[in-house]
Amino acid sequence: MRVVVTGGAGFIGSHLVDRLVADGAEVLVLDHLRGGHRANLAAALGTGRVSLVRQDVTDPGLVGEIAEAAPDTVFHLAAQIDVRASVADPTHDATSNVLGTVAVLEAARRAGVRKVVFVSSVAVYGSPITLPVTEDALPRPLSPYAVSKLAGEFYMHQYRELHGLDTTVLTLSNTYGPKQDPHGEAGVVAIFADALLSGGPTRVYGDGGNLRDYVYVGDVVDALVAAAARPGTGRRVNIGTGRPTSDLELHRLVADAVGVRAEPGTAPARQGDLREMVLDASVARGVLGWAPRIPLADGIKLTVEALRARR
Repeated sequence: MRVVVTGGAGFIGSHLVDRLVADGAEVLVLDHLRGGHRANLAAALGTGRVSLVRQDVTDPGLVGEIAEAAPDTVFHLAAQIDVRASVADPTHDATSNVLGTVAVLEAARRAGVRKVVFVSSVAVYGSPITLPVTEDALPRPLSPYAVSKLAGEFYMHQYRELHGLDTTVLTLSNTYGPKQDPHGEAGVVAIFADALLSGGPTRVYGDGGNLRDYVYVGDVVDALVAAAARPGTGRRVNIGTGRPTSDLELHRLVADAVGVRAEPGTAPARQGDLREMVLDASVARGVLGWAPRIPLADGIKLTVEALRARR
């Protein structure tokens, strides 16, 4: 099987590439390498079954690259993911996430690709009215980033209806695991782990009671692979655990995994932060045969071990 992964040098993308190679696929990775890192693909590139092309999905050469690769499946993970950057420069965000997604879909259509799997974000739901959030919840995007991801979902649906391109949209809750960069717009698990391993300070915002749904990257990859193997239904599919974890509880779990006793400092609540966000993944169980396998404490241990080894 021949596959294209946009954003394949990033956190989730590189884990997906590793899995695809293990499954025997030939993979073309398209990544501009401003957020992703070639080092994330070191093992995969060493197999000889992975090619890395440094390219933005908005570049005119995208059509030719995908046509030459002649893939069965395109996994579209490339995106501008920084919410604060999207607020500061919504035009750049829309260019990357909206025009980039349209470019990928059009290139896939022209190349006769069978399947496109698109990674969306829990941000499309905004502030939830009820928990856990189901796919039927009315989207209430609160940032340009969330709007651009929602627009990508609509374009997936439009290409499915107009051109018959098989598409699946996976809406991910907070994903964590090895290879997550603890700097920049990183996940809080990586941020806590990096700080505690180095003896540095940590902090939670507000009272530390914000609730999130944390899903291990290996489980996310399982969902991506399952989505590629099954016909899309035309609806968004939530990928999460359905289990809420507070910021303070998460900090305790990370400290336990590091092997230290540490209490976080506090900072004022950040404007725009959601108080609660947990996903209902019942549809994923029915449509993809997917359910999360890695408990949070185990996933955090794996993440800490990987960070420790890199240090």
